[in-house]
Amino acid sequence: MDTREALIEQLLDLAFAEDIGDGDHTTLSTIPADAMGRSRLIIKEEGILAGVEVAEKVLHRVDPNITMDVMIKDGESVKPGDVAFVASGPVRSLLVAERTMLNIMQRMSGVATMTAKYQAELRGLHTKVLDTRKTTPGMRILEKEAVRIGGGTNHRIGLFDMILIKDNHIDFAGGIEKAIERAREYCGINGKNLRIEVEVRSLDDIRRVLATGGVDRIMFDNFTPEQTKVAVGIVDGAVETESSGGITLDNLRAYGEAGVDFISVGALTHSVKGLDMSFKAC
Repeated sequence: MDTREALIEQLLDLAFAEDIGDGDHTTLSTIPADAMGRSRLIIKEEGILAGVEVAEKVLHRVDPNITMDVMIKDGESVKPGDVAFVASGPVRSLLVAERTMLNIMQRMSGVATMTAKYQAELRGLHTKVLDTRKTTPGMRILEKEAVRIGGGTNHRIGLFDMILIKDNHIDFAGGIEKAIERAREYCGINGKNLRIEVEVRSLDDIRRVLATGGVDRIMFDNFTPEQTKVAVGIVDGAVETESSGGITLDNLRAYGEAGVDFISVGALTHSVKGLDMSFKAC
């Protein structure tokens, strides 16, 4: 089992533990054990669908006998009244799985929809929208998957798969040069082949990073679009560039037009409204 699958299994363990406990007593008391039925996943607002594949995992985790007839796949546009899939099987199992499945799909579809809106603002530019680590605890792997489904690009998954030297690291390390040198030395000693990114707060910081060398990307923190254009000119393609901080849907394109390769947006995951949908008997 790979890391993604292991994390999803752990998420489902917690989700079912907090929702089902020692049993769905409403369903157990009202629905015969041998009752069979079908339920439809009905879309109630426009957006980008995400989480269909995970929904199948949820349903099969509750009951391997549940089958799914999928009409709309992950990444496709949806509108009110669309039916994404029909699930068939023991009614008790459909009812037990309903809320956990909907919670995940609504959240993932909300993230995918938001990401698609941001990436659409950059149409015609080479700039890509990045997610961040500002995710729902335990849901990160699925929220980042939803970003990809929505047309965005993943930044690092966590603290383990990339070195990102931010302002606090620089200040505690005693400066940009020392922070970069220590990061490179650490990778060498420990046999880590990790990409290194450095956050900068001024044009002078950029020059110091370039002079030190050994990094893969420079992040411009809280630069204006005008400052960003100058910063991109200083880098001149030597490394990848990224903008971060204070970026909204309204000013996103201005940053893209400044020439950066990536724009990281915490709002893709930290303040998303779930896409409205329901799971109804049919």
